[in-house]
Amino acid sequence: MMSSSLVVPVVDVQSNNFKELWPAMVLAFKTASFIALDTELSGLGARKALLAESIEDRYKAICNAARTRSILSLGLACYKKLEGKAESTYLVQVYNLTLLCAEEYVIEPQSVQFLVQHGFDFNKQYAQGVPYDKGNDKGGEPQGVNMRTLFVELLRANKPLVLHNGLIDLIFLYQCFYAHLPDKLGTFTADLSQMFPAAIYDTKYATEYQLRFTASYLEYAYKKCKLDNSRSVEAAQDGPHVFLEFCNYTGRVRSYVDYRPCVDSHGRDGPLNICLQFSAYGWCSNGSRCPMSHDTDLIIQQDEKSKEGKRKKRKRIRKKKKAAKEEEDEEEEDGPPQGKKAHVEDMDEDGEEKEEQRVDEKVRGEFTAHAEETPSGETSPGEPRNESDAPRTPAARNESPQAGERKAEGGTHRAGFDAFMTGYVFAFASTQNAEGPDSWIPACANKLYLSGKSVPLHVAKSTFSKSSKAHVTKMEHVWRKPFPKADGNA
Repeated sequence: MMSSSLVVPVVDVQSNNFKELWPAMVLAFKTASFIALDTELSGLGARKALLAESIEDRYKAICNAARTRSILSLGLACYKKLEGKAESTYLVQVYNLTLLCAEEYVIEPQSVQFLVQHGFDFNKQYAQGVPYDKGNDKGGEPQGVNMRTLFVELLRANKPLVLHNGLIDLIFLYQCFYAHLPDKLGTFTADLSQMFPAAIYDTKYATEYQLRFTASYLEYAYKKCKLDNSRSVEAAQDGPHVFLEFCNYTGRVRSYVDYRPCVDSHGRDGPLNICLQFSAYGWCSNGSRCPMSHDTDLIIQQDEKSKEGKRKKRKRIRKKKKAAKEEEDEEEEDGPPQGKKAHVEDMDEDGEEKEEQRVDEKVRGEFTAHAEETPSGETSPGEPRNESDAPRTPAARNESPQAGERKAEGGTHRAGFDAFMTGYVFAFASTQNAEGPDSWIPACANKLYLSGKSVPLHVAKSTFSKSSKAHVTKMEHVWRKPFPKADGNA
């Protein structure tokens, strides 16, 4: 049985072992059932532009950030579904690549501060980061063993790609490892649909619209999925469950592995003094100075108690309606009703819950408004992303910095572990899919979450958009002969 507490082996990849680990990474791509991905960025620029009403304007703002900033680290989690195993059992391989852009790029102070608080080693990055060039291939085609050829191997694997609030990730990946970004959003989505024909999945969207959790930032979604899965297993409930297996690393490779503990605090006694802002977005402007708790496990406990309280309220309302109906039936024998049940009829069965939702939406709206008013150098809680969201920059994903503000309470934040959590959420959500666990949530395929929008961004090639010239040229290279093998071992 899968323990509620995990120790996840994350393989650190840098320039001194990149070629050595290349064969294992490429094989992991080829044999995976799906691949989850996350990035750490040097910044995103003005936050207000990232939440522009026009999606085309948002795209242009993120493109500008991708052209002037860089990816500092890349997390890859390869989930391989094991055949012949009970339930949904996956072999998981997690890689954390430390990168160094070979060109000049902007790095924002807030991003540096956030990453350092979470243990990011900038000395190691500049000394051992895997170098890469942005934009189009230099010399027409990627050669040798490098980040651009690794990204091509990811495309060649033709596996479902899973991200959390992934639009920003995809735009940065395109600019940093693929080609110059197209000017129009429609062209970009047309290119993506051909780059990842096995579909792109956004666990932020799946969490909001498929699982319908109270919050959807990454750590919350991951721990809630893991808790629900563990309860289902322990109760021997019918239906598929998620089980994980990890590689047993030995020899030199073992020295590259960082074992990341993920210890749950469920069952702890004591008052639940939860930070409301962090509870909703996985981010708090007070950071470690906040006197309230940022413990995600306690937040989930409180949300579950609140949900149970609402359920009891709805039950009481139904009883009141039933009693009122019986009273009405009795009065109809003597004459028209005297308005005794008017207030009950006007209240929907979920009346109290809907009122609470309106209040909650108002609070969230105030947070969003505040976010839009913050200076470009500050993070904004209006667009939660995942605790991993904040990485790119604390505000990049906004739902994020959760893991980071309270290192003692979390401490698991990094691109590799965030990719692992993203993959786990997707694996669990797939088991809840009515069409079967092997269909990868078809309702969420190629739909990217958009903050503040009721509909997602569809990744598809429309009749009104064409693929970019850079993409067409690149795809010819992608499906050409394989690249040279690293050290003859690939």
